[in-house]
Amino acid sequence: MLTELQDEFAFYRENQDRFVQEYDGRVVVLKNHEVLGDYDTKLAAVIETSKNHERGTFLVQQVSAGDEAYTMRFFSPGVATS
Repeated sequence: MLTELQDEFAFYRENQDRFVQEYDGRVVVLKNHEVLGDYDTKLAAVIETSKNHERGTFLVQQVSAGDEAYTMRFFSPGVATS
């Protein structure tokens, strides 16, 4: 399952400029290299998409130029990962 989501993310990155032109500031849901929908929030995207698709089988991605929308840092006591 992770491989499919990694593939969807690679598809987003390869087509990011096109997505920004069409969906800038929106949240898109990607599955099988297709946009299933676009939403105002990530929560709305997950709730609506989960009605017809199993969670974990689709990618929810905030659309914006650059890499800020997909760069995250996670912190745990004594451990930092990016």
